[in-house]
Amino acid sequence: MRNYSLAIRIYYEDTDAGGVVYYANYLKFLERARTEWLRSFGFEQDQLREQEGIIFAVRSANVRYRQAARFNQQIISSVDDFSLKRASIGLKQSIVMQDGRSEVVNAEVNIVCLDCDKFSPKPIPERLYRELLACK
Repeated sequence: MRNYSLAIRIYYEDTDAGGVVYYANYLKFLERARTEWLRSFGFEQDQLREQEGIIFAVRSANVRYRQAARFNQQIISSVDDFSLKRASIGLKQSIVMQDGRSEVVNAEVNIVCLDCDKFSPKPIPERLYRELLACK
Protein backbone atom coordinates (compact mmCIF):
# COMPACT_ATOMS: atom_id res chain seq x y z
CA MET A 1 0.00 0.00 0.00
CA ARG A 2 1.39 3.35 -1.01
CA ASN A 3 0.05 5.93 1.39
CA TYR A 4 0.82 9.60 1.08
CA SER A 5 1.19 12.49 3.53
CA LEU A 6 1.23 16.21 2.79
CA ALA A 7 2.29 18.90 5.26
CA ILE A 8 0.03 21.96 5.27
CA ARG A 9 0.29 25.20 7.25
CA ILE A 10 -2.97 26.82 8.30
CA TYR A 11 -3.25 30.31 6.85
CA TYR A 12 -5.52 33.10 7.99
CA GLU A 13 -7.68 32.55 4.88
CA ASP A 14 -8.39 28.99 6.08
CA THR A 15 -9.95 30.16 9.34
CA ASP A 16 -13.08 31.78 10.64
CA ALA A 17 -13.19 34.93 12.78
CA GLY A 18 -12.07 32.90 15.81
CA GLY A 19 -8.91 31.65 14.13
CA VAL A 20 -10.26 28.09 13.82
CA VAL A 21 -10.18 26.26 10.48
CA TYR A 22 -13.57 26.55 8.78
CA TYR A 23 -15.01 23.03 8.57
CA ALA A 24 -15.35 22.92 4.76
CA ASN A 25 -11.66 23.73 4.33
CA TYR A 26 -10.73 20.31 5.69
CA LEU A 27 -12.26 18.90 2.48
CA LYS A 28 -9.77 21.01 0.52
CA PHE A 29 -6.89 19.66 2.59
CA LEU A 30 -8.09 16.09 1.95
CA GLU A 31 -8.36 16.87 -1.78
CA ARG A 32 -4.79 18.14 -1.87
CA ALA A 33 -3.53 14.89 -0.37
CA ARG A 34 -5.54 12.83 -2.91
CA THR A 35 -4.15 14.91 -5.78
CA GLU A 36 -0.57 14.51 -4.58
CA TRP A 37 -1.14 10.80 -3.91
CA LEU A 38 -2.26 10.34 -7.52
CA ARG A 39 0.71 12.42 -8.67
CA SER A 40 3.05 10.12 -6.71
CA PHE A 41 2.00 7.38 -9.16
CA GLY A 42 2.97 9.63 -12.08
CA PHE A 43 -0.55 10.73 -13.04
CA GLU A 44 -1.59 14.35 -13.40
CA GLN A 45 -5.31 15.11 -13.36
CA ASP A 46 -5.10 17.62 -16.21
CA GLN A 47 -3.30 15.06 -18.37
CA LEU A 48 -5.87 12.38 -17.51
CA ARG A 49 -8.57 14.78 -18.70
CA GLU A 50 -6.76 15.70 -21.91
CA GLN A 51 -5.35 12.29 -22.83
CA GLU A 52 -7.87 9.85 -21.37
CA GLY A 53 -11.03 11.97 -21.34
CA ILE A 54 -11.69 11.32 -17.65
CA ILE A 55 -12.01 13.26 -14.43
CA PHE A 56 -12.44 12.14 -10.85
CA ALA A 57 -15.34 13.49 -8.78
CA VAL A 58 -16.24 12.95 -5.16
CA ARG A 59 -19.28 10.70 -4.90
CA SER A 60 -19.42 10.67 -1.12
CA ALA A 61 -17.47 11.88 1.89
CA ASN A 62 -17.99 10.76 5.45
CA VAL A 63 -15.98 13.19 7.56
CA ARG A 64 -15.51 13.00 11.32
CA TYR A 65 -14.12 16.10 13.01
CA ARG A 66 -12.07 15.25 16.11
CA GLN A 67 -10.45 18.54 17.09
CA ALA A 68 -9.94 21.99 15.64
CA ALA A 69 -6.82 23.17 13.88
CA ARG A 70 -6.00 26.84 14.27
CA PHE A 71 -4.27 29.66 12.47
CA ASN A 72 -0.55 29.08 11.85
CA GLN A 73 -0.53 25.47 13.04
CA GLN A 74 0.84 22.76 10.79
CA ILE A 75 -1.14 19.66 9.92
CA ILE A 76 -0.52 16.52 7.91
CA SER A 77 -3.20 15.46 5.41
CA SER A 78 -2.89 11.83 4.35
CA VAL A 79 -4.21 9.05 2.19
CA ASP A 80 -3.96 6.09 4.56
CA ASP A 81 -5.58 3.27 2.58
CA PHE A 82 -7.71 2.69 -0.48
CA SER A 83 -9.94 0.16 -2.16
CA LEU A 84 -10.25 -0.13 -5.90
CA LYS A 85 -13.20 -0.87 -8.13
CA ARG A 86 -13.29 -0.66 -11.90
CA ALA A 87 -14.67 2.90 -12.00
CA SER A 88 -14.14 4.18 -8.44
CA ILE A 89 -11.67 4.46 -5.61
CA GLY A 90 -12.59 4.38 -1.93
CA LEU A 91 -10.06 6.19 0.24
CA LYS A 92 -9.46 6.32 3.96
CA GLN A 93 -7.92 9.65 4.81
CA SER A 94 -6.87 11.55 7.88
CA ILE A 95 -5.58 14.88 9.03
CA VAL A 96 -3.37 14.98 12.11
CA MET A 97 -1.44 17.68 13.89
CA GLN A 98 2.18 17.95 12.77
CA ASP A 99 3.40 15.94 15.77
CA GLY A 100 1.28 13.04 14.47
CA ARG A 101 -0.28 12.39 17.86
CA SER A 102 -3.51 14.36 17.67
CA GLU A 103 -6.12 13.43 15.08
CA VAL A 104 -7.98 16.40 13.62
CA VAL A 105 -10.16 14.68 10.99
CA ASN A 106 -10.68 11.21 9.62
CA ALA A 107 -12.67 10.56 6.48
CA GLU A 108 -13.86 7.96 4.05
CA VAL A 109 -14.05 9.45 0.57
CA ASN A 110 -15.32 7.71 -2.53
CA ILE A 111 -14.26 9.14 -5.87
CA VAL A 112 -15.71 8.03 -9.18
CA CYS A 113 -14.07 8.11 -12.59
CA LEU A 114 -16.24 10.05 -15.05
CA ASP A 115 -16.22 10.64 -18.77
CA CYS A 116 -15.37 14.34 -18.85
CA ASP A 117 -17.87 15.13 -21.60
CA LYS A 118 -20.85 13.02 -20.53
CA PHE A 119 -20.26 13.08 -16.76
CA SER A 120 -21.17 9.40 -16.69
CA PRO A 121 -19.11 6.66 -14.99
CA LYS A 122 -16.21 5.37 -17.04
CA PRO A 123 -13.63 2.70 -16.17
CA ILE A 124 -10.38 3.92 -14.68
CA PRO A 125 -7.77 3.95 -17.47
CA GLU A 126 -5.99 0.59 -17.61
CA ARG A 127 -2.51 1.97 -16.95
CA LEU A 128 -3.65 3.79 -13.79
CA TYR A 129 -5.80 0.86 -12.67
CA ARG A 130 -2.84 -1.55 -12.96
CA GLU A 131 -0.54 0.85 -11.11
CA LEU A 132 -3.01 1.19 -8.23
CA LEU A 133 -3.75 -2.53 -8.17
CA ALA A 134 -0.02 -3.29 -7.85
CA CYS A 135 0.06 -1.31 -4.58
CA LYS A 136 -2.72 -3.27 -2.91
